[in-house]
Amino acid sequence: MDLLKWLPITKKECDLRGWSELDIIIITGDAYVDHPAFGAAVIGRVLERENFKVALIPQPNWRDDLRDFKKFGRPRLFFGISAGCMDSMVNHYTANKRLRSNDAYTPGGVAGFRPDYATVVYSNILKQLYPDVPVVIGGIEASLRRVTHYDYWSDTLKPSILVDSHADLGVYGMGELGIVQIAKELHSGKKIDEITNVPQTFFLKEKTELVGSEWNDITLVSHEVCLRDKRLYASNFRHVEEESNKKRSARLLQQVGEKMLYINPPYPTFTEQQIDASFDLPYTRMPHPKYAKRGAIPAYEMIRHSVNIHRGCFGGCAFCTISAHQGKFVASRSRASILKEVEQVTMMPDFKGYITDLGGPSANMYRMHGKDESLCEKCSRPTCIQPSICKNLITDHHPLIELYREVDRNPAVKKVTIGSGIRYDLFLSNSDPDGSLGYDEYFEQLMLRHVSGRLKVAPEQVSDDVLKLMRKPPFSMFVKLKKKFDAVNERHHLNQQLIPYFISSHPSCRLVDMAELAVKTKELGYRLEQVQDFTPTPMTLATEIYYSGYDPYTLKPVFTARSKEDKIAQQRFFFWYKPENRQWVKNTLRRLGKTEWITRLFGRN
Repeated sequence: MDLLKWLPITKKECDLRGWSELDIIIITGDAYVDHPAFGAAVIGRVLERENFKVALIPQPNWRDDLRDFKKFGRPRLFFGISAGCMDSMVNHYTANKRLRSNDAYTPGGVAGFRPDYATVVYSNILKQLYPDVPVVIGGIEASLRRVTHYDYWSDTLKPSILVDSHADLGVYGMGELGIVQIAKELHSGKKIDEITNVPQTFFLKEKTELVGSEWNDITLVSHEVCLRDKRLYASNFRHVEEESNKKRSARLLQQVGEKMLYINPPYPTFTEQQIDASFDLPYTRMPHPKYAKRGAIPAYEMIRHSVNIHRGCFGGCAFCTISAHQGKFVASRSRASILKEVEQVTMMPDFKGYITDLGGPSANMYRMHGKDESLCEKCSRPTCIQPSICKNLITDHHPLIELYREVDRNPAVKKVTIGSGIRYDLFLSNSDPDGSLGYDEYFEQLMLRHVSGRLKVAPEQVSDDVLKLMRKPPFSMFVKLKKKFDAVNERHHLNQQLIPYFISSHPSCRLVDMAELAVKTKELGYRLEQVQDFTPTPMTLATEIYYSGYDPYTLKPVFTARSKEDKIAQQRFFFWYKPENRQWVKNTLRRLGKTEWITRLFGRN
């Protein structure tokens, strides 16, 4: 195996390149997979393209004498840190705060190869070992913890992650442009504390040190006030969400003790050329050879034969972090770039003809954007499709239909299945009588060619009040989808299954809503088999409500099931049909005044 094809992760691999000094060292909580779905690989390859000497330290041991952190010595420019593709606490713990027994981003799925709050731990170690070397943090953990945030696992309100990590600078969102600019400015001789005008970065300064910029400023409620007043804390989120998802955003300021936090606005949405450039880098698309004897990396196995076709999501779901990290505006790759990657997948030795996904944050947002981009420039809506689809949004599915067909025409491809989630409201909310938007054509092609037995969708709830807060379409739309699904099944003599996913204990969801879910799903012929309990993760609307008790947009109180007993009670309605739950469900329905639902669930026996 030619080790020069991967970014170096050992001193020996640096020696093979003739490198005696590195410019940048990236530390990540994931194993090193050289693939565009793994952030550390992307950042490393982007910096490599700019002729910086970059090495990775994947999953360093933080418990021993710290030799992993020392093996390359001191980088010329900076250390970069990412906890990995997931927040380390989400990676480690279930919604019930139970320690997980596996880690999908580690060879063999073995747990225990990264610490809790990995970004903080890694950064403090580096500051101890190399106090004068700049530390730049990024990745989803740093991104979603950039401002005062609720941490579910400690049940505390934490300040910007810069405070506990002692890092010099943070990059939020997709970091390719920001990290290159930081590297270039440090290379030019600037000091890290002089880098204050890079978009999509955040940093701390003494509150007496005013930092000028070309942007307008919005001052958030201070961290200390947030600790005292949950309602005022909630009010911050609206500004954070809106400014993260505007075409023209303001800079955010927040006082934290004697410091001032600055959060610079994001870069504009990637152009086609920019996103292609990121995906077209010379990835091997494989884990580093050092893992060959340690077992498969589950997260890689899931996506090894899949292709990401766009970034960003304008769905704005209340419980989802995608728009907070990738933005709401969609950046789509060119067909040429996608087809090139498909060809690379077909050349993999283990490829047997099956592409497991052509998708992204959502399966069917490819090439969707505003008809009049000038209107998008003025927009502050966190979602383009709820409570109704924006009239300025192009929802034409033909570019996606043609992409699927082009991939299908590759002689090495037997079948393309779509693993990403389908936003069915995009082709069911409005009518398309003449087929100009391809709604029916897309759905039929999907079912005939791209579903492997099961089409998984996420209505999430049945109560319209809960769905409104979730920013999801009404349940009647799922019923409409099922009718359409059943009709296509019958017409083409298929045997496909429609599998819905639901969440319990989401803010505003009461026990009666879960009871209604049980009744309505039963009447549609479902016996739900999976429990999905709401997990509060930093920087989502639902999490802010869970902690504060207030809707950040209305500042009105919102009920949330918080106790273990309440959460378990909601979950039991998923399994109304189990003998051990039968009497409890009946008694609960009587208590809720819904005795007629007993008959609808269990009949008259």
